Amino acid sequence: MLDIKFIRENAEAIKEVAKNKNIDLNIDELLDVNQRRLLLLQKLEDLSAQKNAVNLLISNAKNDAERKAAIERGKIIKKDIEIDEPEYQKIKEQFEVLMVKVPNLISADTPIGKNEEGNVEIEKTGETPKFNFEVKDHIQIGKDLDILDLEKGAKVAGYRGYYVKNEGVSLMMALMMYALNKMIEKGFSPMIPPTLVKGNALFGTGYFKGKEYDSEVDEVYEVASGDKEQDGKSSKEKKFLVGTAEPSLLAYFGDEVLRQEQLPIKVAGYSQCYRSEIGSYGKDTKGLYRVHEFMKVEQVVLMAADVEESIKMHDAMLEMSKEIHAELGLPYRVLKICSGDMSAGKFRAFDIEAWMPSRNAYGETGSASNFLDWQARRLNVKYVDKEGNKKYVYMLNNTVLPSPRPFIAILENFQQADGSVVIPEVLRKWMPGGIEKIERK
Repeated sequence: MLDIKFIRENAEAIKEVAKNKNIDLNIDELLDVNQRRLLLLQKLEDLSAQKNAVNLLISNAKNDAERKAAIERGKIIKKDIEIDEPEYQKIKEQFEVLMVKVPNLISADTPIGKNEEGNVEIEKTGETPKFNFEVKDHIQIGKDLDILDLEKGAKVAGYRGYYVKNEGVSLMMALMMYALNKMIEKGFSPMIPPTLVKGNALFGTGYFKGKEYDSEVDEVYEVASGDKEQDGKSSKEKKFLVGTAEPSLLAYFGDEVLRQEQLPIKVAGYSQCYRSEIGSYGKDTKGLYRVHEFMKVEQVVLMAADVEESIKMHDAMLEMSKEIHAELGLPYRVLKICSGDMSAGKFRAFDIEAWMPSRNAYGETGSASNFLDWQARRLNVKYVDKEGNKKYVYMLNNTVLPSPRPFIAILENFQQADGSVVIPEVLRKWMPGGIEKIERK
């Protein structure tokens, strides 16, 4: 969310960004609605002051005539308030609906494009493997090695359900342990955050496209069952399952005022993740590439409001992901995300993709995003700078590793002619007995 004063002063630039991000928003309408909102608010505040003055006159009236006159005046003011208050609430709601759609500005180096086809490859690293045998996909490899069961997954969990078994469990957990320990080594504080959260955490981080949750467009699961508060009363709060640890980690600091010397705050969160994938219906229907639940290690940074420094931090976070892919031995490429493939709040973004032989293409394994203060304004996270001024922090996030897609890439890139799969060396200490391969039983 942006400041309305900033929007007014930069209206043309924001119009251009909205167009480039494919966001249907009339900035002129927003500014007009805001003006009418302010006028009504001023009028209501004036009526409230008059009401207080009339109440004082009634209390201090010297005779019945004065009291009666004051009461009559009070009735007129009350009637005016009763007329204007609903109109104000209506226009305030209209203003808020428009405000949450306002996009963040984009960085100077962000490519302008209509959709994902406008993303720009800026780096490609590692040799794609050459096989002298018939290549299998991760589905067949998983079945042959008895480490993956998609049939039983669909039977029990439905569409996109899956079971990971035997050494596959060790491999997937090894990925998570490796990623989490890598982040600790890089100075990030580890955290296991809640995955069942209130709506504000998701709205605050931009995972609701509007003011409220919309099941038709938001790829988030709402929990239908009721809940109890501490006092035993039924909770009126709606609860949701997060699709990444990012909302929980950032909302941890919601409504706080930090000190500049505390910044940057670096946190790495491990969590289960849930995504409805409603916008991806019909895509990647087989295997683990696109599933409803998985594990992930995520990193977030809260830092001082300095654009250039935030770009340096953003680049550093991307470098960590590149280092991880290199240590896993996975060929990868980096994409600079274009305007039309960005969400409203992103200022700058990259994707990293690992080579997946069965797709004969790269598949996304992570995303690094810089939001500047767009999320912080929604979550109300500020800091006091060295001059004593309060400012909103800048917020950045990056996928360290998700569980399914690197799992796919390892099975497919490191498959052997005998049907076994070689385990990347950096993961072996988390494998049972330090095994170097997963072999047929």
